[in-house]
Amino acid sequence: MPPKHILDGYQVLDFTHALAGPTATRLMAEMGADIIKVELPPGGDMSRVLPVKIDGRTSYYVQQNRGKKSICVDLKTAAGQAIIHDLIKQVDVVVENFSPGVAARLAIGWEQVHALNPRAVMCSISALGQQGPLADLPGFDYIAQAYAGVTGMIGDPDGAPSLPMLGLGDVNTGVHAACAIGFALLHRERSGEGQYLDISLLDSYFHCHELNVAMYSLTGTSPQRTGHHHFAVCPLGLFKAKDHHICIIALDHQWASLCAAMGRPDLVSDERYNSNQKRCTQVPAVVAIIQAWVDTLPSDEAVLALLQEHRVPCAPVLSVAEVVNHPHMIERGTVRQVHDAKLGEFSVPGMPLRFSAFPNNIPLEAAFVGQHNDAVLSQVLGYDAARIEALRATGVLHTNPNT
Repeated sequence: MPPKHILDGYQVLDFTHALAGPTATRLMAEMGADIIKVELPPGGDMSRVLPVKIDGRTSYYVQQNRGKKSICVDLKTAAGQAIIHDLIKQVDVVVENFSPGVAARLAIGWEQVHALNPRAVMCSISALGQQGPLADLPGFDYIAQAYAGVTGMIGDPDGAPSLPMLGLGDVNTGVHAACAIGFALLHRERSGEGQYLDISLLDSYFHCHELNVAMYSLTGTSPQRTGHHHFAVCPLGLFKAKDHHICIIALDHQWASLCAAMGRPDLVSDERYNSNQKRCTQVPAVVAIIQAWVDTLPSDEAVLALLQEHRVPCAPVLSVAEVVNHPHMIERGTVRQVHDAKLGEFSVPGMPLRFSAFPNNIPLEAAFVGQHNDAVLSQVLGYDAARIEALRATGVLHTNPNT
């Protein structure tokens, strides 16, 4: 029987919650891995109470946890820890995103995991890393973003920094974690050895500085936020059309094309503007020229048509609603429909990793709290019905069929 996807046969014990960790394990679920999500009583993953909430069920949880089994175990009990230790012996990967030190206190730290299963790969995901002066501080996405110098680069130069209204750092870190886990598994296939991975939002965010760090290191000048227009490429910025802002980018080899689109061939040889370096010293003037041209056109479509005709990179700044209904996004599966027992059909981002040998956007559903307690303990660990019932009766196992 052919594998259902590229990670078919790999088993993951998932102690993650909220977004960064669940992103990593969701990607693995979408690649066919068997994910056993361990939730803590009484409510399970904290994202089960976040919006949008319908009849006790949240879209946030469903989006990030489709395809995962759920067991709900009290890890503060000896019996609960025994269950988890039995599972650790069976799995290929353990993932957690508690605050540093918590996993060890719950007897699921790297030393315990490695002793129980030397072949296991363990990945700890945190805001600021497992060691260093900041490691013990509480943190979330925007905390790491601020420490990483990313928030300071977003917004108008004379105003306050701005926060992006989406989980850039958490999702980015989840992807970094999934990447590291995959290569650690490849190493294990070659060596037979598991290893420990320390993945942080801080490192993942800082990794996104493509120019800023080297520029400061080489010049001693710290780059500053510049609002709607980039400081190192001109033009690269947002221009107001009739209905949308439009992002327009022209590198040196595209400047002539932009000038042609605007009907301004004279600008190609203009000594003030004939290189990116010169244009970056004349940003207000260049922006004014392009904005004046945009203002002459009757519609967004007219601006985009001329730019696209001349192969100038451009895009309208779309709302979420416009993206969800865009035919390109729908055809590619960038936006996909999923089904949930309570929420019904709704749209979520599609699987971004595409493989020629396997299908994209496989159908997966999210579990209720502790939905798979019996199945996991009986099928994976071989516990009999009486033992499982005793664990339930003593409060070690929890279920909630409503969330």
